[in-house]
Amino acid sequence: MNKVTGIGFDALFNNASMGIMVADEQSHIVLVNPFLLKQFGYTEAELLGQGIELLIPQRFHQRHVHHVALYKEHPKTRPMGMGMDLYAVRKDGSEFPVEVSLGNYETEQGKYVIAFLSDISKRKEAELALQQLNEELEKKIGERTETLTSTVSQLAAVIAQTEAKDAELNRINIFLNNIWDHAEAIIYVTDSEGIIKMFNPAAEMQLGYAAAEVIGKERPSLFLAESDTGLADLVEKARTGQPNERELVYIRRDERRIPVSQTFTAMRNAQDEIEGYLGIAMDISERKKAETDLRLALEKEKELSELKSRFVSMASHEFRTPLSTVLSSAYLVSKYETKEEHPKREKHVQRIVSAVNTLTDILNDFLSVGRIEEGRIQVRYSTFDMQQHLQQIAGELSGLLKSGQHIDYVCEGGHMVELDPSLMKHIVMNLLSNAIKFSPENAVIGLHSRHTGQYFILTVTDKGMGISEEDQQHLFERFFRGSNVTHIQGTGLGLHIVSKYAELMNGTITCTSSLGAGTRFELIFTLKEPTGIYEKDITD
Repeated sequence: MNKVTGIGFDALFNNASMGIMVADEQSHIVLVNPFLLKQFGYTEAELLGQGIELLIPQRFHQRHVHHVALYKEHPKTRPMGMGMDLYAVRKDGSEFPVEVSLGNYETEQGKYVIAFLSDISKRKEAELALQQLNEELEKKIGERTETLTSTVSQLAAVIAQTEAKDAELNRINIFLNNIWDHAEAIIYVTDSEGIIKMFNPAAEMQLGYAAAEVIGKERPSLFLAESDTGLADLVEKARTGQPNERELVYIRRDERRIPVSQTFTAMRNAQDEIEGYLGIAMDISERKKAETDLRLALEKEKELSELKSRFVSMASHEFRTPLSTVLSSAYLVSKYETKEEHPKREKHVQRIVSAVNTLTDILNDFLSVGRIEEGRIQVRYSTFDMQQHLQQIAGELSGLLKSGQHIDYVCEGGHMVELDPSLMKHIVMNLLSNAIKFSPENAVIGLHSRHTGQYFILTVTDKGMGISEEDQQHLFERFFRGSNVTHIQGTGLGLHIVSKYAELMNGTITCTSSLGAGTRFELIFTLKEPTGIYEKDITD
């Protein structure tokens, strides 16, 4: 019993709104609280002396025996079954999920294990047994008083019975003291005004406050997050007997936040008057982390599933045209056997080569996206002549130009830059080929580069069909294609790859476009070191 408050540990044991059980070294039940009896539907006489396997579903018995053996080798206060689903079975055979915390202690009578069992399917309202216990004791005292007027032998029997009861109560008090000291759960008791009167060691350790700092001075609102339910609401629900188990956030002394599952119960005397409140909370950080990890994994799995579906749909569509070209041209080549038909054969061979190149480009895009997602793209910086590099790329694309089209290249500033020439080539070829593909005949494709010393700026412009504002919002997403170009062959991966390559080289890309008026892409790269002042150099 606490000397300051006058509250006995038996009140905590009998009023706890979670199941509490004590077992000896042979795994026999030696003490259970009323809440556990109600959870399982047994009487105390039916459980005392029984093996704890009585409360465990049959299919888990063998595994449980193994875990008990391991715990006996290394006993310590900890949650039971971390990462596993635990189940218990009631007397009527029905099962329900539980959370279990274990503690151990040793007395002169032997070693004991304390288990806290919480029904996580539905937190039941704790039933206070204090009044029943007082009435039972008063009844027994009355019976003893009556027997005093009978015979000396009856008096001796009453004395013996009283002594036995006192010994039992003392043993229970020792058990409750050990429960208080070894419980992993945060346990605190307040008076009827909400002032904390008891604060167990687990509360000190997990919240960072010493008992002396809070007892008689603070309320539970000290560590309740402001955004959560206030103390007044908890008190009101406890006072009116409403279910009062919920998930809250506690704030430690160091301001670190921890999620907990808390029960808050009113403690009443024999006159049904509230003398205080009992709060029991269990840290559920690990469970919350597991739930978050699972949710993220499911979201990632969903994203991958959608990506696979889009890939299959796109691949089946984009592969069909070049494969049909290869098949038809190969068939026709086999039909042209004479020397005079050589030009026709050559024409279809070129069609096959072109179709195979198209397939290769599509597959390269797939591989590039895969490498980007896996983080396997390495930037290999080197100093090179950007003007010469861009002129060479434009020359390689001359074969794609439509009738009357030409690329107008303007270089402003210095020529030498320190970037990855391979990634830059992929970026420029993608943007220029898109400009060629989506622009009409006789159109001018603009290519402009500018070196400021600190930045390298590259722009590609065309006078093509343009991109709607709505499509521009999704332009750099994987597999996205504008609503006005679905009839033109493409994978929807090119601009996604361009944006990722630019990002890897500390660059950004923006798009300015309107339908029917053309499109302008601008890339800005922050160079590693300013390389001086450059004279203006314009090259067509």
